[in-house]
Amino acid sequence: MNDIDRCRAETPGVANVLHFNNAGAGLMPAPVLQSVKDHLDLEAAIGAYEAADHAHASITRTYSAIARYLNCDAGDVAVMENATVAWNQAFFAVADRMKPGDRILTAEAEYASNYLTYLKVAAQKGVSVEVVPSDADGVLDVSALSRMLDSGEVALVAVTHVPTNGGLVNPATEIGKLTRAAGVPYLLDACQSAGQRVLDVQQIGCDFLTATGRKYLRGPRGTGFLYARPETVARFEPPVIDLHAATWTGRESLEWQSGARRFENWEFNEAGRIGLGVAVDYMLNVGIAEIEARVTALAEQLRARLAEIAGVRVLDLGRERCGIATFTVHGMEPQAMKQALSARQINVSTSTPSSTRIDMERRQISGLVRASVHYYNTEVEIDRFVEAVAEEAGRQQ
Repeated sequence: MNDIDRCRAETPGVANVLHFNNAGAGLMPAPVLQSVKDHLDLEAAIGAYEAADHAHASITRTYSAIARYLNCDAGDVAVMENATVAWNQAFFAVADRMKPGDRILTAEAEYASNYLTYLKVAAQKGVSVEVVPSDADGVLDVSALSRMLDSGEVALVAVTHVPTNGGLVNPATEIGKLTRAAGVPYLLDACQSAGQRVLDVQQIGCDFLTATGRKYLRGPRGTGFLYARPETVARFEPPVIDLHAATWTGRESLEWQSGARRFENWEFNEAGRIGLGVAVDYMLNVGIAEIEARVTALAEQLRARLAEIAGVRVLDLGRERCGIATFTVHGMEPQAMKQALSARQINVSTSTPSSTRIDMERRQISGLVRASVHYYNTEVEIDRFVEAVAEEAGRQQ
């Protein structure tokens, strides 16, 4: 991949920290940061409404940038306050039409926020939540999913593409082929994959896809987006409505906004929305295929090096793996390792069963350290990271 030096020069944070927490929040490039600052300055100078009018082209460009990334039309994209809002708007649009006896199918490595929502709806509506088993490689077993779809009354298949607690990549496209053949709505949580992997919604075949701006996309916090397939939009109404999502056309009538933007609401952090578009444009200019290849290679190198350290256990599953590497150190709590690395200006995160309970309980993992690399990270940083982990692990022997 070319221009790593330029990308690092445009990433102020690399001068301060070794950042292996990109699955938490990536380091913003300077153009993204500047776009947010510029719009806030404009709001202070001329007023927020007036600044939004002035920046209309920049705001609109965000939709077209996301659409280019996802291979869809700009009208199929809603920009949201965060991925949670995006996911809930999509999920409850489907859930509002669920009835007792309906089934929600999901994966073993499903994220806690999503699963908690399934439990809430199951209790309220009498639907069941069924976990599709994983195959020998740890990913969702598509053969098992096919059998479960054939048994009837499936209202939704909702799957996390890349789990929060590991580097595996669930087979999103294979899932999409099955759901489309069965006529079952398919919601893909792409929070951990957006920005580090190619995402083509036409190839994937999902009805909804949600993502955050702050992680691998390297955008501002408090941003996210929702993709909604046009045919799906015609079938489901958003659970929350305001005067942006629809027009009050008469005393007892309304007209929904066309396309995915009916899932939005009126109020938004416009500086964040602009920054998100700049971040997506920046990613596309670097090249998402090149990013995916480099991130995958760096993570595989990191896993191999960590596995050589006495007392370190690498935990990542999957036939296809991404930029997240997870591990434990014998005799050392994950949080203690995180703190020790932080003292060396090295950023990682940790995960516990409360984030992905079914998967971690199945594997009897009580906690882990998560190191997530990005394309602007380097082999030299991997050397430094591995040396630091080895030193800390050595103290436990």
